[in-house]
Amino acid sequence: MRFGVRTTIVASAALALLSMGCQAGGGGLVKQYEYEEDIYLKLDGSATVYLNASIPALVSLRGLPLDTKPNARLDRGLVRSLFTTPVTDVVRVSTWRRFGRRFVGVRMTVNDIRTLSAAPPFSWATYSLAERDGLMIYQQQLAAAANGIPGDVGWKGNEVIAIRLHLPARIRYHNAGAGNLRRGNILVWEQSLAARQAGTPLTIEARMDSESILYSTLLLFAVSGALAIAVLAVIIWRVGRKRKRA
Repeated sequence: MRFGVRTTIVASAALALLSMGCQAGGGGLVKQYEYEEDIYLKLDGSATVYLNASIPALVSLRGLPLDTKPNARLDRGLVRSLFTTPVTDVVRVSTWRRFGRRFVGVRMTVNDIRTLSAAPPFSWATYSLAERDGLMIYQQQLAAAANGIPGDVGWKGNEVIAIRLHLPARIRYHNAGAGNLRRGNILVWEQSLAARQAGTPLTIEARMDSESILYSTLLLFAVSGALAIAVLAVIIWRVGRKRKRA
C-alpha cells in the first residue's frame, strides 16, 4: 500500500510539473525559442544554415515584410525570395504553428560563411573564419536588430533566441559557457529575445583543429586496417613455414 501511495504521489507531481510547463506556453520546462540559427560549418568555409523563427521575430529582428497575424496565409515563395541572395541558395522552406504564432524554417547553403553578412536577413552579423597558430578560428558578432513592429503577438518576456554551431573538428576553445559541448561538437549561444531586440551584442567564438574529425577517423580506420592485415599476413606466413618444416 505504501509503495502504491508513493507511486501515486510521484506521478501526480510529474503531471503537475508537466501541466505547469504546458500552461507556460513553453516557458516552463521547455524553452520558448523564437529565433534559431543552426550553422553546419566546414573547414573550407562552406556551410549549411538552418533558420527557424517565428514570423513576428523575423519582422521585429530583421524587418522582413511578412504578415504577423497567426491566421494569415504564408507565401512560401515570398520567404524563398527574401532569403535567396547572391551568397545564399535556398534549399527548402517549411512552416508550422507554435505558441499561437506562425513559424518558418529555411534551409540554405552558403559557399563561404564569411560572405553571409552580405545577405540582408543576416546583415546584422559579421562572420569570420581564419587559421591562426594551427587552429581554425570562427567568430560571429550580432549587433543591432531592425526594430520592426510586429504588434501584439502574445510574447510574455521569456522568449529566447539561439545560435548553434555544428563544427567539423575537435574544439579547443569556445566562449559558449557552461553546458557545452552538446552531443559532441555542437556549441550553443542563447540570448533573451528582449535583449536581442535591444541590440545587446552577442559575441561568438570557437577555435578548432584544422583537420576534420571525419578525416582523422578515416585515417585511424585505415591505419588500424593496415595493421590488422599485416598481423594476419605474419600469422599466415609463420603457419605456412611451420608446415613446411613438418
